Amino acid sequence: MSWYRNLSRNARTGVLMFAIVFGMVGVAYASVPLYRLFCQVTGFGGTPQVAVGAEAPGATARTISIRFDANTDAQLPWRFRAEEVHRTIPIGSRNIAFYTARNDSGVPVTGQASFNVTPAQAGRYFTKIHCFCFEEQTLQPFQEVRMPVTFYVDPAILNDPDARNISEITLSYTFYKVDRAAAAR
Repeated sequence: MSWYRNLSRNARTGVLMFAIVFGMVGVAYASVPLYRLFCQVTGFGGTPQVAVGAEAPGATARTISIRFDANTDAQLPWRFRAEEVHRTIPIGSRNIAFYTARNDSGVPVTGQASFNVTPAQAGRYFTKIHCFCFEEQTLQPFQEVRMPVTFYVDPAILNDPDARNISEITLSYTFYKVDRAAAAR
């Protein structure tokens, strides 16, 4: 650090400002992946958990209502809907729900689903075992497909004072068009 003391006051200020700007750019660049990781680990913002194995903990005597919501971005020429809008399930039991997507255009189109759970405090207890949302989906012209999501609500929700009185969870998906040209860059 002796080289730093030998610089003029203006040069030291310039070096310090450069270091600050460089550090801020680095933090800004890393913020999105770090935030995404934080949400996945904690369930913050309604981000559901992803199960490592295919087993659910087992049903409890308590039930909870699940609403299934489906949306598409205006840029995606698909019809996307939940086959069942509402279901009551035992907490801890493994369940499967189906969504249907149809490509209404004459060309193949690729989409990716984003998802969340509301209320947000339920996100850390809503666990997906398998989901169509984990991968991009390509539908051929006028093709219609059924897409499953396998999930459970962790019984630990019953021990959380902020979440144990939740009576309904909404699982919401929004499909967006994947821009292949932008992804190739």
